[in-house]
Amino acid sequence: MIVTTTPTLQGKEIERYLGIVSGEAIMGANVVRDFLASVTDVIGGRSSAYENKLAEGREIAIREMEDKARRMGANAVVGVDLDFETLREGMMMCIATGTAVYVKE
Repeated sequence: MIVTTTPTLQGKEIERYLGIVSGEAIMGANVVRDFLASVTDVIGGRSSAYENKLAEGREIAIREMEDKARRMGANAVVGVDLDFETLREGMMMCIATGTAVYVKE
């Protein structure tokens, strides 16, 4: 399935717009434990522990969005937007939204 942040697909014709789809991932990220476990990453200016958690959340949200689009009969999702939020202490959320479309093959 083609998934893109652009509203169109170069060289492809969107035949039908099927609706908005979204996928969500809410993940635990214990700030104190992760900070202490990856203190060397933080000292270096980056935290691979958090980067990995963000990547995992993004992948889950996109996969869930693709699954919903597929069930609607879509073969692509355009205009994808990713949002990351922190919830209560130790929780983060990633939301992927886009428009499910059917592209002429």
